[in-house]
Amino acid sequence: MKLAEIMTPDPIMLSPCMTAREAARVFSEHRIDSAPVVDQNQRLVGLLTKSHLLRVLGQGLSPEILVEQIMTRHVQTCSPEDELDSIIYPDRGRYPVVDGDKVVGMVTRTNLLRVFFDSYHKLSTEFETILNSTHNLIISIDEYERIEVFNRAAEEVLGVKAGEVRGKKITDVIPSSGLGEVVKSGRPETLQKVELNGRTLVSNRTPIIKDGKIIGAVAVLQDMSEIEEISKELKYVKELNEELNAVFESSFDGLYIADGNGITLRLNKAFERITGINGREFLNRNVEDIVEEGIVSESVTAQVLKQRQPVTIIQLYAKTGKTTLATGTPVFDKKGNIFRVVCNVRDVTELNMLKQRLEQVEGLSEHYEKQLRTLRLQYAGSGKMVVRSPRMRDLMETIIRVAQVDSTVLITGESGTGKELLAETIHANSARKDGPFIKVNCGAIPESLLESELFGYDAGAFTGARKEGKAGYFELANGGTLFLDEIGDLPLNLQVKLLRVIQSREIVRVGGIKPLKVDIRIVAATNRNLVDMVRRKEFREDLYYRLNVVPVNVPPLRQRKEEIPSLVVHFLQVFNRKYKQVKRISPEVIDLFMEYDWPGNVRELENLMERLVVITPSDTITVQDLPSHFGNLAKDWSNKVHVLDIVPLREAVESVEKQILEKAYVQFRTTRQMARALKVDASTVVRKAAKYGIGGKQAVWL
Repeated sequence: MKLAEIMTPDPIMLSPCMTAREAARVFSEHRIDSAPVVDQNQRLVGLLTKSHLLRVLGQGLSPEILVEQIMTRHVQTCSPEDELDSIIYPDRGRYPVVDGDKVVGMVTRTNLLRVFFDSYHKLSTEFETILNSTHNLIISIDEYERIEVFNRAAEEVLGVKAGEVRGKKITDVIPSSGLGEVVKSGRPETLQKVELNGRTLVSNRTPIIKDGKIIGAVAVLQDMSEIEEISKELKYVKELNEELNAVFESSFDGLYIADGNGITLRLNKAFERITGINGREFLNRNVEDIVEEGIVSESVTAQVLKQRQPVTIIQLYAKTGKTTLATGTPVFDKKGNIFRVVCNVRDVTELNMLKQRLEQVEGLSEHYEKQLRTLRLQYAGSGKMVVRSPRMRDLMETIIRVAQVDSTVLITGESGTGKELLAETIHANSARKDGPFIKVNCGAIPESLLESELFGYDAGAFTGARKEGKAGYFELANGGTLFLDEIGDLPLNLQVKLLRVIQSREIVRVGGIKPLKVDIRIVAATNRNLVDMVRRKEFREDLYYRLNVVPVNVPPLRQRKEEIPSLVVHFLQVFNRKYKQVKRISPEVIDLFMEYDWPGNVRELENLMERLVVITPSDTITVQDLPSHFGNLAKDWSNKVHVLDIVPLREAVESVEKQILEKAYVQFRTTRQMARALKVDASTVVRKAAKYGIGGKQAVWL
């Protein structure tokens, strides 16, 4: 039972600056005999009891004496999660319960007595329930042959209630019970036949002995008809056992059974045939002794007992030169202990072909798993990564390969290209995926705090530091991956410390002297040109080469525009779902997006899509809903000739000429106006209009 279940929550607490008089008034008003003393931050500094106040009176001290002068400072505390057993000491009766550094409760003798009383009552009730739930009749008497226990089964058979017979002499209720003789003789009597209310029962009577003295006797009675049924079941079990023995011996595979201590219990003929060893060399012997004598190279039973799970090994038998494949399987009892180990043994020559096939299948499975992982990253529309371009597919394949090893990775690329997502992908596909993934933006933390945030600090390292110290990001990432974003913004003095961590895999906290081992993988990212920074002495050259073990460059969105339609669809689904909308997007908008250079990369596209889903009044997002700079782009785009397919150049030129002349004819209808708009001679307009049949024979050209 945990202390949180029994403690008095939110106890009355005192201040160290209170007087003994004030504390006595609090004790009287709240009827308590002790209280924790806390400072202004509610942290425990001592314990004051009624004994302390009595000592003030006894010693003639002033009642105005401060609590902090008479309280106990060395206080035994406990946690809400502590078990009750951990605080039961005869010389201690009060425990402040502390969670973190705050007092959340008190455990006193009153709490303990309440728990013990409840436990006693529960135990008594459970004992009576067990007795009344027992199928057999149970009757007990004391040393004076008076009935003490008379369970419900006895009530039903004898037709009287326990309350009516408890305290009476057993001979007054069951004259032929024989329990009184057991008390006198002190000898148990088993399998005694008794007739009660026309029923035949078998009785087992046993004296009750306490401290070497007989204090009573107990009888357990069972109906004979039930015993006959048990006899029939035993016969069935015997037949079943014979059948199982036949199956055991008929198995083509060798079977070997040991108990939970590794003692050989039995083996079949097939085991002797496969190993070539007589079973007498194994029976009733410990498997470790068999290995020591060199009969077998290794015991699968011993491995199963050690690992508590199925184990398969290759065994060599030196005497016969046989090689076998043995699989041991543990059999657990109801308490979770191994009480049998069943071993299956096969001749390994029969399995060589199957083993070769299995290795081939496992190799293919690993290969397909890697391909599937890559495909999931490329085509998972609901995930964070949307990959469509060949360049990004190649990049993701590289990321998957890099994730399998522990090399340091440096991810470069413009802001908004998804460097953080790539770092998460590396972690999620690495052997460290179950460990922590800690992200640190080196440019977002003030330089004065960055060192303590990265490396942590010991108690008293600087003013304002927590008294228990603090673990830094390197310690938090132990066993996992530390992602250092904006690594180019790391100050030069910390670059030296980071280099030391990469080289030694050790850190020293701020204010500390003891190095701490860290098992981490470092992934760094930046949108700055570290080579130029090294040249300008703004970034350490040795650190750059330590980080740049596996360089990964993320291309900007303008270099992989074929991904824009898929990204638009993805973000449209995400924000429709988020804001419960059903917005669609017109093809013209996507055409404009393909023309735009996206200086903010994928992040700019994501933000724009969220804005359009939120503010567009209609269900369809059109060019008119785009920001103004897209309007200018739309004008430039509308003046361009868009080619949908490859056609002969002459046909293309004629088609464009015809379309332009048709539009000009609809708008102007006069040769001079058309020529002025098209910036050609009027004669050219007339000649080409006649060539393409624009205006027909009735056209009037002026």
